[in-house]
Amino acid sequence: MTLFRRGDTETDRQLRLLIGLVVVFASLAVFAALRLVLTSSAPRSLNDYATLLTILFMIVVGTSVKARIRIRSTTHLISWNEMAIVIGVAVAPTSWVVLCTALGVAIASVRLSPVKVAFGVGKNVLVAWAAGSTLALLDWSWPAADLLGMAVGLALAYLAAALVDDLLAIPVIALASGTRISQQFRSNLDLRIGGFCVRFVVALSTLLLLEIDIRLLLAVPPLVLSLHLAYSGRIRQRTEQQAWQRLAQTTDALNVVELEEVLTTAVTRAAELFSADEVEIELRDAGRIVRGESNGNTYDVPVGEPTSRPGTLVPVRLEGHDKSIDVGVLRLRFREPVQLNERERYTLHTFASALCTAVRNAQAYAELARVAQAHAHAAAHDALTGLANRRHLLDEGNEQLHNRHAEGVTALVLIDLNHFKEVNDTLGHAAGDQTLVQVAERLRAAAQAEDLVARLGGDEFAVLLRALPAPAVAAHRAETLLAALHEPFDIDGMRISVEASGGIAAAPATGGMVELLRRADVAMYQAKRAGQRIATYAPARDTADLGRLTLGGELPRAVADQEFTVNFQPIVDLGTGEVIAAEALARWRHPTHGMIDPLRFLEAVERSGLLPAFAEAILDQALIAANTWRDAGFDIPVAVNVSPRSLLDARFPGAVLARLRAHDVPPDRLMLELTETLTLSQLDVVDQVLTRLRDSGVRLALDDFGTGYSSLSLLSRVPVHELKIDRSFVTAMESSAEAAAIVRSTLDLGRSLALSVVAEGVEREAQRQALWELGCTAGQGHLFARPLPAGTLLAALRRGADGRPGALATALHDAGAVVRLPPARRPGARGRHQPA
Repeated sequence: MTLFRRGDTETDRQLRLLIGLVVVFASLAVFAALRLVLTSSAPRSLNDYATLLTILFMIVVGTSVKARIRIRSTTHLISWNEMAIVIGVAVAPTSWVVLCTALGVAIASVRLSPVKVAFGVGKNVLVAWAAGSTLALLDWSWPAADLLGMAVGLALAYLAAALVDDLLAIPVIALASGTRISQQFRSNLDLRIGGFCVRFVVALSTLLLLEIDIRLLLAVPPLVLSLHLAYSGRIRQRTEQQAWQRLAQTTDALNVVELEEVLTTAVTRAAELFSADEVEIELRDAGRIVRGESNGNTYDVPVGEPTSRPGTLVPVRLEGHDKSIDVGVLRLRFREPVQLNERERYTLHTFASALCTAVRNAQAYAELARVAQAHAHAAAHDALTGLANRRHLLDEGNEQLHNRHAEGVTALVLIDLNHFKEVNDTLGHAAGDQTLVQVAERLRAAAQAEDLVARLGGDEFAVLLRALPAPAVAAHRAETLLAALHEPFDIDGMRISVEASGGIAAAPATGGMVELLRRADVAMYQAKRAGQRIATYAPARDTADLGRLTLGGELPRAVADQEFTVNFQPIVDLGTGEVIAAEALARWRHPTHGMIDPLRFLEAVERSGLLPAFAEAILDQALIAANTWRDAGFDIPVAVNVSPRSLLDARFPGAVLARLRAHDVPPDRLMLELTETLTLSQLDVVDQVLTRLRDSGVRLALDDFGTGYSSLSLLSRVPVHELKIDRSFVTAMESSAEAAAIVRSTLDLGRSLALSVVAEGVEREAQRQALWELGCTAGQGHLFARPLPAGTLLAALRRGADGRPGALATALHDAGAVVRLPPARRPGARGRHQPA
């Protein structure tokens, strides 16, 4: 067996050392054999010379005819010359066979380099010496009388020759091919053992023939050549079969979705599949080059580095079967000259096509993953500021609260910008967006690394504080966050100051993030009401007590069983005492707790998802009562309070008009009372809902006027027909000049805008008289009646006052009396009052 080796410096040094040792020991063997030949007698007959020439011929032929197997840039040449050597030492003196071996191998290897010739000669000389020495130790003689003894002796000699051949050749092959000696020894072990057995049988048969006639030795070379060709064919068949199996395994291994894994697998498997010293993959679209070897180590080549390297380079395009797609180039590099055979070239193109498909699949998966990640990021983050949104905050917070191994205290800071609407109204929404972005940047910079900053919507932000050493630290951290907003903001060259209010809440024992967020919201509005910058949640000031939360769980049953009822408080003409309208007030007739005030359940209804069903039930009862009164001769409009959340539902107007049609009530006999909140002025969908209701004929009233943040600006957007003065101003107007001024200004505003004005909380006759003199024509309160069931109110209307059905109070003046009006109430003074 001989070989070509690769040109690695360290490998060359090791190979030279190993070959040198082989040559030295072989030289000693040749010297000893030559000495024995010179001191012994020459061949005694012509047959002896013929035998030696035949042995020499057999060795030359056995060495010349080889099976070629390439591993990387190393080509292994497998021969059967050890059989000729074993036959030679069996029929001739060992010293003569050693010399014939040296001469025959040298003749067959004349075209090779001196180093390769030296190794080939040295190895086979040692093989001949080992086989001959084994026979000498067994006291072998030929012809042998005992057939069994001859077979055993020859088998041991052949085994010695085979072992020496493998022990000398396999380390050299392993070094030359870069494989482990153990791996190389196991490679094709079954074929080597099978070949050994076949060659032993041929050798034994040859000796048996020679016992008949020594001249039959001439027939051995053709027989050996035939067997060698068959064995070589078997080797090639096994090699190709293994190559196809490795190709199938390699293409299967490429079926992964990660591009890095595809490239690493391709480089490693290609080096093994094609016995390449190095593999390089260039991806054109990605502008990337990856190199590696069969040991699995891969690395990226800097862009622009030349791909030409010493050795033989075999490139192939990474293209599909139809050659319409080209993603790059696969390059195999061999350190020595190599030419791929037809099977290897076909395998290379098949592998390149599979790699092209794998790269495209991985790139497509990476793009899908990128898009999915972008969508997931967009779903969890605010588009304007890039902060986490409400959903992300809730998810992260719940995970934090449910983490049993989480250290420290978790708290939430809710931050709301005060009067932010003025920025939008004055400078425009673009300036408002810039302000929000800068607020987000400052909050992010002021927060700790473990904190989560989120924008909940509009001008409301939240910061989830994690791993706090104590709850009290949350207040200090909240101060730091709000202090970051103290400095003015630079918006389009203008410096704008933004004030903010904050609410702090520590994580509750139950309720999760929803409850934590609610508590922080309660604390924030406590801060706003108290005029403070920051407030910490206090259970004593939380109106959503445990009883209210318990009742919230019974809401679905209450709606289904129609436990919600409506009482009506009449709205009275302050001058005549006649009822001009009635306000519907919801009550909960609980089977266990009795009548429950709306302040205890309305907030739970709004948050439960049952608001549409609840609102429809209340509206139905109000319209049924209006029909009952009309049938009895009292055509009284009915007023129903509307939750701000209903105004965010674009389907709400349709539901209201459907109920009006179902009860045959004209739209102008329904008054919807709107609570004055910032929500009304901030969302466009509210404007659309209210405009549709007004255009349909439904009348609108603004309840609790004067208590909100932007009372006057609301009137410029909300298309109302009526203003209702909050009861707190009516109660304080006699003792507070400011309250009286607010009442008077509201009445003047109503006359200027041709709006009706109703005073709430009229409880004493003096208040009625004062309001009437200021120009207020309508009021409601305990002076006239408390909230009553529809039937009770109808009975009161029929009973009347002073013999006047429909009146609930004595008129301030007799019918037909001349009344001297205050200047503000005289016709044409400031406008005309429209009665309700």
